[in-house]
Amino acid sequence: MARSGNIFNFDLILFISMLVLMVLGVLFIYSSGINSSGELVSNEYLYQIIWAVLGIVLFFVLLMVDYSIIRIWAVVIYFFSIFLLISTLVLGKSVNGARSWLGFFGFGIQPSEFAKISTIVLLARYFENNKKGVKRLSVFLKGMFLAVVPMGFILVQPDLGTASVYVPIFLVIAFIAGVQKRYIFFLIAFGSLTILIGVLPVWQLYFIQRQIAFVQVLTNPFLFRVLGGALLLATVSAWIGFLITKQRYFYWIGYGLVIITSALFASRLVGKVLKDYQIMRLIVFIDPSVDPQGNGWNIIQSVTAVGSGGVWGKGYLQGTQSHYRFLPQQSTDFIFSILAEELGFFGSVIVIALFALIIFRGLTMIFSSKDTFGSLVISGVVGMFFFHLVVNIGMAIGIMPITGIPLFFLSYGGSSLWTALIGLSLIQNIYVRRYHY
Repeated sequence: MARSGNIFNFDLILFISMLVLMVLGVLFIYSSGINSSGELVSNEYLYQIIWAVLGIVLFFVLLMVDYSIIRIWAVVIYFFSIFLLISTLVLGKSVNGARSWLGFFGFGIQPSEFAKISTIVLLARYFENNKKGVKRLSVFLKGMFLAVVPMGFILVQPDLGTASVYVPIFLVIAFIAGVQKRYIFFLIAFGSLTILIGVLPVWQLYFIQRQIAFVQVLTNPFLFRVLGGALLLATVSAWIGFLITKQRYFYWIGYGLVIITSALFASRLVGKVLKDYQIMRLIVFIDPSVDPQGNGWNIIQSVTAVGSGGVWGKGYLQGTQSHYRFLPQQSTDFIFSILAEELGFFGSVIVIALFALIIFRGLTMIFSSKDTFGSLVISGVVGMFFFHLVVNIGMAIGIMPITGIPLFFLSYGGSSLWTALIGLSLIQNIYVRRYHY
């Protein structure tokens, strides 16, 4: 085999799954543009076709470039993406309340989507370069910083959904790289507990509608300081006990207390960083009827669309929820709801199976790569795909909060489509060059 590898010796299962999903995307973006009178009122599907064709060309162009060259340029690519994110905050166009788009010659791109790929590539290079010291906390923290930088700029836009994708990307790459599992668990537990504590006051107000003692402690400044001080004292005592006795149970008590204490203080930032509507989105999926005309409307209409599809669906172009415009953002966030209504449970299973094939093939390729960099890039792309799939379909069926995360290949949008194609092109690139020379 040549040094560059045979670019046509790629994985056909992954490639065909990708093509089928793109075709379905165009079909249902077209369906989303039909109104109740049967008239086509949107030409989004035409733009999607153009982006798909150009994206396929981009797919093969990147496939011809040896991924070792991408590794060399990883730092430059990353900082260029950061530059675009900063430019978006200054010059970007505001869409749906978020300044996340840059306009070029009448077209818009979303730099936060492409930054996912640049972050994956840089994290893969970073952990490969530090594989001998990967167990050290400093290596983990520096890697986390590389993911937090683009996240921070995206949160300022503000775009909570897109920013959240960087978390699984980092965690999956870090896990495959071999970092200490307790560091990964700490980050997951800290993040989950911070959000939980941060939304408790809103949860009490809308769901319980009565005073709860613990929530009162969180909202009363004096009681909050007392609780925080007590936890800090207990945490310091546990670590002193570990340093003196070297008993492991002191270590794990201190470990748990650090998570709780840091999450408690970090929760104070939730209300300042997240907008009120974002906090409502995080909790309204528990009971959409709390705000049926506001944040709950999206979930109610989406679940209605999915449920009305039954086993076999109403038939292509026969959906009612989308054609009567009951579904907001139906060509992007809730494209799966349209598909489920028109193709039913059977069609939904086929779509999920196609994504499962992509994810499964990616997982197998992690272990066939000839180097650590390739394995880590694939793991990051797989983590990105899995998170998008779970969150978007979870939104559609009412088991996940609405965060505006698109469903790759199906949702309308050139930036998300090209991000997915670039990600799979990288996987195929690594796969065709999987042999040592």
